[in-house]
Amino acid sequence: MKQGKEVENPESRFFALLVAAAKLPGVRIHREAYLRSALARHCSEEDIRRAIEETPAAAGITVEVLDKVANDSIRYETAKVSALSAAAGIPGLFALPATVPADTAQYVGHMLRIAQKLAYLYSWPDLFSDEGDDVDDATKGVLTLFFGVMFGTKSANVAVGKVAGMMAEQVAKKLPQKALTHGVVYPMVKKVAGYLGVRMTTQSFATTVSKAIPLVGAAVSGGLALATYLPMAKRLKKHLAGLPLAEPSHRVRDGEVVDGEVVEEHETFAAAHAEQHGADTTAPELEEPRS
Repeated sequence: MKQGKEVENPESRFFALLVAAAKLPGVRIHREAYLRSALARHCSEEDIRRAIEETPAAAGITVEVLDKVANDSIRYETAKVSALSAAAGIPGLFALPATVPADTAQYVGHMLRIAQKLAYLYSWPDLFSDEGDDVDDATKGVLTLFFGVMFGTKSANVAVGKVAGMMAEQVAKKLPQKALTHGVVYPMVKKVAGYLGVRMTTQSFATTVSKAIPLVGAAVSGGLALATYLPMAKRLKKHLAGLPLAEPSHRVRDGEVVDGEVVEEHETFAAAHAEQHGADTTAPELEEPRS
């Protein structure tokens, strides 16, 4: 009984979807290869080398260049997810049991792809280990917060800003493990995951309805993916670009890990950080999701 409740928990449901999507072929972005390819037409070899070894911010790559590259990546991923979603809608009602789960997984996979690309452009470290398919807890935490930003939750904006602030202050090259798994940021990760578990269930239902009519469903499904994916990607880009971690001059130290031990109350840091970094005031407040 307890196991059944755990499966139905929106937080657990979201984490299961996130991990499953992260294991799909082609979802994980190789940071070095992406930065080299994306920056090749805009930067010198020396700047690219330094961006890879340290960060684009440390390499002094301009905001204009990063914005152009980010927009190109967003357009590319949006076109892919829309085309795949439309293709999944063609079979119609009788194929729904097969196409909807796969379509949902590929949609989340493309969210992961653009989240990684934007993170690497705006000076976040490697999010996935080269060893095995496992996703560590810190990576699950930061990706959950990125998704929260994409869905417009103010609490995720604040939490991502807090994590970025830790890394910028410590000029570190790895995610703050303790803050994301045990510290004050961790409860925010859990709440955002629960919220996303509810939202994605609703979105899956809308996608299912759109696929019920062959061919017409394909057009609607592709349009739905375009209408949702593009603004979410742009929202994440805007937020990451405005964080201190993305500002030029931040150099990183090899092997440095931010301890992430935060002692202040969540309400205090949230208010202060939102005021300091201009959290998106139009985004809805995160509420405790109902299962």
